[in-house]
Amino acid sequence: MGINFKSSDNAFFEMFTQSAMHLLDGIKLLNQLVGAPVEERPALRDQLHSVEQSADQTRHLLNNKLNASFVTPLDREDISSLSRALDDCMDYMDEAGDLITLYKIQTVPAIVLSQIELLQRCCELTAEGMPALRKPESLRDYWVEINRLENEGDKLYRKALADIFDSGMDPLEVIKLKDIVETLEKAMDKFEYLANTVEAVSFKES
Repeated sequence: MGINFKSSDNAFFEMFTQSAMHLLDGIKLLNQLVGAPVEERPALRDQLHSVEQSADQTRHLLNNKLNASFVTPLDREDISSLSRALDDCMDYMDEAGDLITLYKIQTVPAIVLSQIELLQRCCELTAEGMPALRKPESLRDYWVEINRLENEGDKLYRKALADIFDSGMDPLEVIKLKDIVETLEKAMDKFEYLANTVEAVSFKES
């Protein structure tokens, strides 16, 4: 009989789940922010910052737990990668909300709203998936769908850039919108990275 050097400690999985719940809170605020009048956005942006800070605190606790644990339920490198990816997803959503607020975009283009809709679905799938991370092989539908959404996001991103450059709007507004759609695309990329990491963990643990 082989010796099992894996820990049954649930604390890591609970913190992964908590990180995913921060994403849900963040995307809810981002949706409210893009639909709000310009003058109401700073308050929503501040709430989004608070969620991002809570996500940072969760990651800090997770890293402390990792450093203090001799035996872990997953490989240490995988735990660190998952934690970083979850944090990156939150960071880019927070950055997008900050840019939309600082740039005082009067009307957020429909294609940007479509990018945010894809991010919302990614957040929902991640929140559903993280509690099942104890059995990563059960999450195949999760990583397949996230990858599909990211591919859709790539198409939206390219179309958004084309629409912006063809719009004839003021060059400064073009730069502002380009920054925003690129930041949202980076968030989508991080969700894909997270899903790919889960897939890699599944193969390693099976």
